[in-house]
Amino acid sequence: MIDDARINEEQSTQRRARILGFDYVDTSQVNPKTLYKDILTVSEIKSLRLVPLKADKYHVLFGITTTTPQSTLKSITQRFNDSRVSFVLISDKGFDDYINLYDPPKKIVYHDIEIKETQNQSLIDSISSILNQVKADDMLAYLVYQAHRLNSSDIHIETEEDDVRIRFRIDGVLHIIARISFDKYRVLIAAIASAGNISTGVNEAQQGHISQKITMADKSVVDVNVRLETVPTINGMDVVMRLFNLDESRYSLDRLGLSIKDRSEVDKIISKPSGLVMVVGPTGSGKTTTLYSILNSLNNEERKIITIEDPVEYQFHGISQVPVRTSESGNEVMFADKLRAILRLDPDIIMVGEVRDDDTARTALQASLTGHLVLTTFHASSASAALTRLADIIGQNPLFVSAIRLIMAQRLVRRLDDNTKIEYSPSNEEVTTLRNIIDSLPPEIQRPNLDGLKLYKPGKSENNPYGFSGQLVIREQLTISHQVQQIITDNHKVVSTADIENAAIQNGMLTMLQDAALKVIQGQTSIEEIYRVVG
Repeated sequence: MIDDARINEEQSTQRRARILGFDYVDTSQVNPKTLYKDILTVSEIKSLRLVPLKADKYHVLFGITTTTPQSTLKSITQRFNDSRVSFVLISDKGFDDYINLYDPPKKIVYHDIEIKETQNQSLIDSISSILNQVKADDMLAYLVYQAHRLNSSDIHIETEEDDVRIRFRIDGVLHIIARISFDKYRVLIAAIASAGNISTGVNEAQQGHISQKITMADKSVVDVNVRLETVPTINGMDVVMRLFNLDESRYSLDRLGLSIKDRSEVDKIISKPSGLVMVVGPTGSGKTTTLYSILNSLNNEERKIITIEDPVEYQFHGISQVPVRTSESGNEVMFADKLRAILRLDPDIIMVGEVRDDDTARTALQASLTGHLVLTTFHASSASAALTRLADIIGQNPLFVSAIRLIMAQRLVRRLDDNTKIEYSPSNEEVTTLRNIIDSLPPEIQRPNLDGLKLYKPGKSENNPYGFSGQLVIREQLTISHQVQQIITDNHKVVSTADIENAAIQNGMLTMLQDAALKVIQGQTSIEEIYRVVG
């Protein structure tokens, strides 16, 4: 069945033929199509932009397009002067159909990426070969699809002196996938820039967002939803694409790995009609997933929920989501401005994608004081450090402090593969380190017995050369107790992160390091992994 676009093209070509004084042939109706490979070579057909449609001993009929040069018609007539040569106009698509018959495109096989060795040059060569054969949109779709298959969080495109390296971040660690030439890189970057509304010609960092469906050469459809971060380097523009997972079931409090105590605290706090809940940690620590999971649990017909995000990472039914670009035509559009605007829309719950400045922090706190539950993220190394920074912003203001309900700090570490992990007896130094951490646990937490302790390290298998499988969250939850409030509002004392943390521990908070140590003792991760992520 011929699609509408092809019908329109054929009709347009027929009108053009009448204007130019040529006969017209609709090649979509010519079946089967006969190939005359002894008349012109494939390279001549491509370069001259004409194709033999019919030929016998006395006559040759050529199909030409509107881009076939007039000089070509004269030279072909002279070349075949022993035959009667005639020309008809055909559409560009019709010409392409004949080209694909004379020179069939090589079938591209999109091999799945399997990381089975820590250094796999054959994999790099294979994926590089695939990328060098396909068009730009297919390159982008293939990389995104494979990254999702491998549960990768980011795709890194990095320019080097001789070529361009492509890496996936899987379970927090980067793995090289392919190397491509600069010629192919420029084609890929042009497609990314066009889809993400960024420029390839500016010498500054940029942000963008791609949300589209791409149909690949093998007819598979890939949903590309990524956030772009670019930065110019001495060799070209480097790009990081942060992948957004579109599976709504992923955003659930039940999947956050909260302990019974922590889950009870979260449920109690978010059931209140007002207050500030903040999730802190570095980029890639799962902050947005935690906030989305809380939002998803609160989303019902009785509540109005509005989010302010840069960009909107996942669209939820029943939630009003406001995208914010922090730089529009050179004018700063601050989160605080948008936040003040949406407060007039009578929301019950507000999510601010990130507190980036003092104005946004104060506005969020004011909103939480006036009958709104406010959820947001913040960049800080720990819950106590986040509270110290907030105290610097709000000063010794008991009213603002009373609005803060919960600060969750978190990191992601790799989980040991239970099928391959190897048991071993830790060194005296490792036991001493763990004992010191365990001794600092809150009073009500039961201390594990470290006598005869066995720990685990990653093993190796054919399918898993790294010994890890997935990630787990280590976190701390700081609820604002009376003792913590007193420290923040004490006019006679400088607010100290250590003082806040000690007070929180006495109130029952597990620090991230303590939570991590318990997970090491339980055999969920390795002590080296904790050193890598937490220090």
